[in-house]
Amino acid sequence: MEPFRFVIQAQSGRARVGLLSTPHGVVETPLFMPVGTQGSVKGLLPKDLKAIGSQVLLANTYHLLLRPGPERIRALGGLHRFAGWPGPWLTDSGGFQVMSLGHLRRIDEEGVVFQSHLDGRLIRLTPERSLEVQEALGADLIMAFDECPPYPSPPEYLKASLERTLRWLERSLKAKTRPDQALFGIAQGGTDPGLRALSTRETVRFDLPGYAIGGLAVGESKEEMLSMVALSTEILPQGKPRYLMGVGHPEDLVAAMGLGVDLFDSVYPTRTGRFGSALLPEGRINLKNARYLEDPRPLEEGCDCYACQNFSRAYIAHLVRSGEMLAGILLSLHNLRFLHRLTQRAREAIRQGDYGAFAREFAERRFGREVPPWFREALAAGGHG
Repeated sequence: MEPFRFVIQAQSGRARVGLLSTPHGVVETPLFMPVGTQGSVKGLLPKDLKAIGSQVLLANTYHLLLRPGPERIRALGGLHRFAGWPGPWLTDSGGFQVMSLGHLRRIDEEGVVFQSHLDGRLIRLTPERSLEVQEALGADLIMAFDECPPYPSPPEYLKASLERTLRWLERSLKAKTRPDQALFGIAQGGTDPGLRALSTRETVRFDLPGYAIGGLAVGESKEEMLSMVALSTEILPQGKPRYLMGVGHPEDLVAAMGLGVDLFDSVYPTRTGRFGSALLPEGRINLKNARYLEDPRPLEEGCDCYACQNFSRAYIAHLVRSGEMLAGILLSLHNLRFLHRLTQRAREAIRQGDYGAFAREFAERRFGREVPPWFREALAAGGHG
């Protein structure tokens, strides 16, 4: 049996449910991937992640290259054994750090030189080195080395950057040696429709196991982001998984799933939890607010996570104010479960053939009567009326 297979099981407009087979398990899409930058989702045990419905974890190539080092992780059984998560892993390529660590790096045709944020030493990351590191880490899904350009960038920079990213994709593909890892290419182009379409079409020519929509959720408006997602999913092949990188706000997931996106990741739910906030259907609540100190209700009525089943808002608000680490653990657990339940309900709606009704119900609770134009336009573009 081939190690990677993606089968679309149901569609509703452009939204779809799929089964993605990997060497470490079969997962249902659309899905949200918790981010474990250092090989660990902050504050949460692998068994807890499994219990709340996590299917794939994401780790960061750049950070694991700095410490503990890919060779050490390979010697200790790869990410699956080293980090105690036996299910599928995805590793990014280090391309996002080209933007986020812009003050600590220099780009040339060969690759990128970073000044380590830990000790100042110089680190050279090329397509070949990125693939070498990701092969040592052993993730099921790996990413081609790219540049995520900052927003805003002038068209001439975006064009030069996406052309270099395409050359780096070709080199990444040549450097790949492990058949048990699926290499995804990353389309760039910023928010320029012509350049986004060009990058997406040229990336698809490589006939890869999957494709990522990169360079979004970096400061642009929701209208700009979702119009680029709509354009991208029109061009990307139907039978391959589509990954929208770095997107984790619930309303963005609902809009993008409606446009045919299959995979998402973001630090948003866990970082928001560590900062004392909980995700709810109506939006986000901040447990630092004094009114929650007397609130006997769970974070979210009807949620089946451990935090909601066992603790009150009052208790968690007390933990937040006391600086107890349990506060961030419980809120992170709930926030991830919230997104997993959201994608689970989306899959059910797609199977029933009425994603539009699910999305409109979500919008009514999230936005009330003032549903923003960008959300309505995304639903219309996805064929959900």
